[in-house]
Amino acid sequence: MPIRNLIVTVYVRHATNCPRKHDQYWKRCKCPKWLYINNNGQRSQRSAKTRAWERAEDARRELKRGIEEAEAPRNAGLQAKESAPPVKEAVARFLAAKKSENLSDSTLDKLNTIFEKQLLRWADQQGITTLDQIGVGELEAFRSTWRDAALARKKKQERVIGFFYYCLRRGWIKNNPALLLGRIKVTEKPTDYFTKEQFSKIIDATYVYNPTAWNTEPRNQATRVRILVWLMRWSGLAISDAVGLERGRLNEIDELLLYRAKTGHPVYVPLPHDVAEALRHIPPGPKPNPRYFFWSGNGLLKSAVSDWQRSLRRVFKLADIHHEDGAPKRCHPHMFRDTFAVESLLAGVPLEQVSILLGHQSVKITEKHYAPWVKARQEQLARNVRMSWPELPKPQRRARKALVQSNAQQGVPGISGSPDTPTELLDAALDRDRIQ
Repeated sequence: MPIRNLIVTVYVRHATNCPRKHDQYWKRCKCPKWLYINNNGQRSQRSAKTRAWERAEDARRELKRGIEEAEAPRNAGLQAKESAPPVKEAVARFLAAKKSENLSDSTLDKLNTIFEKQLLRWADQQGITTLDQIGVGELEAFRSTWRDAALARKKKQERVIGFFYYCLRRGWIKNNPALLLGRIKVTEKPTDYFTKEQFSKIIDATYVYNPTAWNTEPRNQATRVRILVWLMRWSGLAISDAVGLERGRLNEIDELLLYRAKTGHPVYVPLPHDVAEALRHIPPGPKPNPRYFFWSGNGLLKSAVSDWQRSLRRVFKLADIHHEDGAPKRCHPHMFRDTFAVESLLAGVPLEQVSILLGHQSVKITEKHYAPWVKARQEQLARNVRMSWPELPKPQRRARKALVQSNAQQGVPGISGSPDTPTELLDAALDRDRIQ
């Protein structure tokens, strides 16, 4: 039985000179972070031992888990004792519980892959049948079989922790062995996008794209791929949302009405007139549906998305895009969404508005991926750096200017008499004068 009256929150104990001292939930200052605990009416506070909000949140989660684990045996004693089921049955009951939580199909597919296809198969190979046979050593051995990238392995480990936490709440185990697994370090890569030149190469590639294996004349596949690329670039839609886009979302003033699945709030995105007209007059596919632009409406949407992803991979191969150092650039459809976000930020659109257009639940998500591209921040950083430059006293500047002009008349190379000469060159001129 879970503890229903346990509350652990992070708050800030501001310094007296902090400009945000009246907001105890302000996340960006460097004041000490503390934890407020309300355990069934028993209130207490303790230091999070950090000044970073993110680390304080980690401490909050760890503390809450520790309290709940300590209380789990007592809570389990309040209800009828339930014997621990076999691993296979525990997995089945866990997945059934997750299905009742209204999770997305993609999330459920990932859970099925981790537990039904990977954990149960590994347990059979190791001869493990009951939950109490799985400790941290066994979980480390199971983790060593993962061949995913670092971020995927980190997410997988979080789901494994959630599974054993579910078993702990049910009273099947006494503690959560997955909590003892070491953290998986993930090196965040900067968000990549298509420059204007690269995007033009992709559009050019759609004009020569001609899959010979298809009867492309009635399908009009090349034109339809080009319009899909335009749509994703200028609307910021993910490919699944673009493929399943309904015609009724585009109004008469070239605005697209979006319903982001994670927020449920309507957002209007204006489209360039040429893109809107191309959408309105898109040629029909092999099985046209008057309700959708790109989908026939038959079968699963993710199957149609996979078909369009294959077409885009062929287009990317034709475009043959490279980085500045000549290395091939890894292209994928989500980069059109990234391009929409980055170009908007570089044009000066506020981060909060870009977050709304992307349908993010929090501006923190947008900031995490696109903060380096915020134009206002770049300009502010440049101004702050310029303000930090030391200014020479006026007599010294006059002396150095006279020295530079004198050296210029004597034919000293690399030195000009311009008043905008960098300080480093002026210092070099002074050094040469001392040597002479």
